[in-house]
Amino acid sequence: MKRHFSSRTPRSRGQSLVETELMLPLLIMIVLNVVNLGYFFLITVNLTAAARSATLYAIEGPSTPYASSLPWSGGTPPAPRTATDTVTYLVFQDLTGALWNPTGASVQVCSQVNTTSAGSGTNTTNGALRTNCELCTSSGCGTAGANATGFQVPNADPEAPTFVLNRVDIQYTFSPLIPGKIFNIPLQAFTGICSSGATCVFTRHAEMRAMN
Repeated sequence: MKRHFSSRTPRSRGQSLVETELMLPLLIMIVLNVVNLGYFFLITVNLTAAARSATLYAIEGPSTPYASSLPWSGGTPPAPRTATDTVTYLVFQDLTGALWNPTGASVQVCSQVNTTSAGSGTNTTNGALRTNCELCTSSGCGTAGANATGFQVPNADPEAPTFVLNRVDIQYTFSPLIPGKIFNIPLQAFTGICSSGATCVFTRHAEMRAMN
C-alpha cells in the first residue's frame, strides 16, 4: 500500500535560527553583566587582601627580620612609590598586577608611628585613645591627624591605653570593564558604592591590635 504525504505539511527549518536571533541580545547582556560583576569582586578581593597584609606589616615592625622599628606610613614625596620599607609601598606592590591603575588608590594608615607636632603617636578623638592617621597617595602623604577626609576614624581599643588598634584603609575608584547601564545592572544595586554611571568607589579596611 502506498501512502501519499501532503506537500502542505508545515516546515520548521528556520525556527531555531529565529529563536536564537531573538534570545541572543538577552544572552549577551547576561554574559556582559556577569563579566562586570566578576571584575567588581576581583577588585574587592585584592583590596581586602592588601589592607590585611599592610595592617599586619604596620603592627609587626621590630618583630620582622628586616625592620628594627615600626614602618613609616609613607613618608615624603615620592616616598610611597620608592621607599620599600613603608606601609603604603607594600599596598601599591600588592595591588600592582591586580588592578588596572594601582597607584590611583588612596591609602590611610593609622599607626603609632604617625606622630603629631608634640611627638605623640596617639590622640584622644571623641574622648577615646586612638592611633594617628596619615593619608598617602602615589605622590606623597599628608600631615598626621585623627583621620583623613572621607575616611573613618579608627576604632578605640577596649583595652586602651595598653593596646591600640592599627588600621589601614584603601580607597579605589574604577570603572567597569564594559560601560553602559544595561551591562551594569547588578552594580547599580550597590547604593553608595557605584553611581548611576557605573563609576564605583570602593573602600576596604583592616584593623589589628598592637601594644601601645
